[in-house]
Amino acid sequence: MTGIIPVNLAVEDVLSEAVARRLLASTNRDYEVGRCYMRHGKDYLHRLIAGFNNAAKGTPFLVLTDLDRDECAPALIRSWLDEPLHANLLFRVAVKEVEAWLLADGKALSEYLSMSAGQIPADVDSIVDPKEFLIGLAAKSRRRDIREDIIPRQGSTAKQGKNYNARLIAFVKDNWEPTRARLRSQSLNRALERLSGFNPSWT
Repeated sequence: MTGIIPVNLAVEDVLSEAVARRLLASTNRDYEVGRCYMRHGKDYLHRLIAGFNNAAKGTPFLVLTDLDRDECAPALIRSWLDEPLHANLLFRVAVKEVEAWLLADGKALSEYLSMSAGQIPADVDSIVDPKEFLIGLAAKSRRRDIREDIIPRQGSTAKQGKNYNARLIAFVKDNWEPTRARLRSQSLNRALERLSGFNPSWT
């Protein structure tokens, strides 16, 4: 064990921040989160990744982004960085979106949404649009407040409900169990393995 490990976060949005913090807390390491860099989604991370890679020489960074429609996680990382990945840059890619990692804990999510767990597939990494899929599940919820918070209003141009992030952040903090979800998501399992086995390199 290495004692307290300071780490900064770089994420797409507030939901990804909640997931990143929960992942760190689920490991056997004593992570202490410092700053969280979050502004304009995936493009923001792409623009600043070289800076995060350089800054990781002094303080480890956990960068969490979605694969979306990119080919694969290694190809995305290669396309973002022109230089070698520093040992302290924990660059993790959710396949295909961080919502897939939430779907991977089908037992907890189905209970939270008040619906049948059988409607969530076992292979969540193969879901093309996990966010859209999750919103579709919420539409089947027996709870009106869940539906109103997560689903966009009829006729609205919004892609998610008014309290989408707040609802899912609450789920992540209080119900989601990454060590159970990792069994149904290879990308989540790899992320937890990396975070659990990480030893910072101090120069």
